[in-house]
Amino acid sequence: MANVLDLRRRIRSVKNTRQITKAMKMVAAAKLRRSQERAFEARPYARMIASVLASLVRRIDIYDPDTGEAKHPLLEARLEKRVTVVMVTGDKGFAGAFNANVLKATHRFIDERTDVDVDLEIVGRKGIGVLRRSYAPASLAADGRFTQGPQPRNRGARVEITGEHAGMLDNLTFEKAACLADILVERYSSQETDAVYLVFNEFQSVISQRIVVERILPIVEVGKPDIAGAVELEREQREEIARAAQSAGVSLKAEDTRQADEEASKFGTAQVDYIYEQQPSELMGALLPRYIATQLFHAMLESVAAEHAARMTAMDAATNNASDMIDAYTLTMNRLRQAAITKEIIEIVSGAAAI
Repeated sequence: MANVLDLRRRIRSVKNTRQITKAMKMVAAAKLRRSQERAFEARPYARMIASVLASLVRRIDIYDPDTGEAKHPLLEARLEKRVTVVMVTGDKGFAGAFNANVLKATHRFIDERTDVDVDLEIVGRKGIGVLRRSYAPASLAADGRFTQGPQPRNRGARVEITGEHAGMLDNLTFEKAACLADILVERYSSQETDAVYLVFNEFQSVISQRIVVERILPIVEVGKPDIAGAVELEREQREEIARAAQSAGVSLKAEDTRQADEEASKFGTAQVDYIYEQQPSELMGALLPRYIATQLFHAMLESVAAEHAARMTAMDAATNNASDMIDAYTLTMNRLRQAAITKEIIEIVSGAAAI
């Protein structure tokens, strides 16, 4: 059994740890506020570009009247034999089950599609570190491509990693998301993949989050997410996040963006005939990839906010656990000291009685 000196050392060590976790909690709370603002500020633009595309789709023929085929390759739906999964995790740890939940959703998606070849585009160091141990990287062809057009490549396995994007979320910009979107659009347009799915943590507010599997290619209906699966937070998890947010001074209410969303949704939807400077097909060809990049960028912004919320909750739990450990060690130390004092008194009294 530990003596009083050992217990004092443990208490001192746990107090130092508690200071660190408390500081990390406050840092995560500050970053969460900034991430929330970025995510909310990006929503009107996403709604606006979706509104413009929806307006354009209503005014032009996007399908060939003779063949019934889509005039743009991103609108063309195909039988899913090869799919690409973009998984968004964090770059750092100490975020509770944040990364594990995204990985579970990805593994579940892969296991449910045993007859489909899967290419993985991994965003975040944590996801890269885990999936590297499970799946091998894809081999490049002589021309630097993963696939020779619509013909399948010589795959080493059903599931392969085609891209790793570490550090993208550290200083996330639209340009970084657009670069990844260009890769996905090029692969889908050249029939290297038949669908693109995005696995990320959707963030509506501090207590309203869920893991979402969303199909972003092909584009089925502009402005409406094509959700293939979603996992909501459990009640206990929401309560833990709410307690951590209240103790850190973070508001639990989602910012009211209804007015901005309504204005953005009305952009370009007036019932008038527009005169296009370019051909509608050229506009569609330029706007659709931009729309995909906007979806990726917004999903990453929400994932960053959700990661900070998860880290704030985890550090709050660690701080509370450290306080409980300090109380338990202090109680044990006091009991040992009391037992030692009692023993000394008994020895003194016994000695005096013997004299």
